[in-house]
Amino acid sequence: MRTRLLRGGALAVCLLVIAIGLVVGTRPDREEAAATTTTTAATTTTTTERKVRAVRAAPVAATVADARGATVDLFSEPGVPYADHSVMDNPTHEGLSVVFLVLEERGAWLRVQVSMRPNGLALWVRRSQVRLRTVPNRIVVRLAERRLQVFEGTRGSKPLLDEVVAVGSARTPTPAGHFFVDGWVPLDGNGPYGAGQLSVAGFSEVLHSFGGGVGQIAIHGTNRPHLLGQPISNGCVRMANEAIDRLVRLAPLGTPVEIIA
Repeated sequence: MRTRLLRGGALAVCLLVIAIGLVVGTRPDREEAAATTTTTAATTTTTTERKVRAVRAAPVAATVADARGATVDLFSEPGVPYADHSVMDNPTHEGLSVVFLVLEERGAWLRVQVSMRPNGLALWVRRSQVRLRTVPNRIVVRLAERRLQVFEGTRGSKPLLDEVVAVGSARTPTPAGHFFVDGWVPLDGNGPYGAGQLSVAGFSEVLHSFGGGVGQIAIHGTNRPHLLGQPISNGCVRMANEAIDRLVRLAPLGTPVEIIA
């Protein structure tokens, strides 16, 4: 009798141990599976977030248009010649290649900013008369701070170049607005324009002629670096010669220029 009870008790104990083992044994697997799923989800989320951040951080390049032939026809609206100046010669009377900053693309037509008065003049040109490309950076001039900075693309916020500059005086102020680089004239560094002039498609609101020109502004070097940081120019932006050399490498023709009061 005792023996049968022991055997029955032993059998019950064995079944109980097996049941407990099955229950306990399955829990780590479930937890491990759950942990694996969570880790995979977290990895997927992190990868997605990185991709989103990378897309958002990508700089946007500005589009510019170089004239193909000896002339470019200008239009106030597609198909409507610009009455004041219907044709632009290429190169210009100063020997500079004609370039436009593209504002809008509409099929066979492009709306572009033109290097003419009034400041910010936008006209239309035929796509067939120009060749499109992009420029990598933009220039920002802060008149109140007497600083010039170069940023990557149209959205970059970290300066690639940051320099103290001289700007226009109260009598001949540097015009504020949105412009673009329309020419480069290298010089020997000994004259008042220093190592060279980076021509800007903006014009003085005060001087309609200056030095044989039409009052167009430029970013240029200087032979008087001790005046940098002051409002002393006739409207141009002056930089140290070493700085203008670096700027030229960062700002090809067509580079947007924003001048902030």
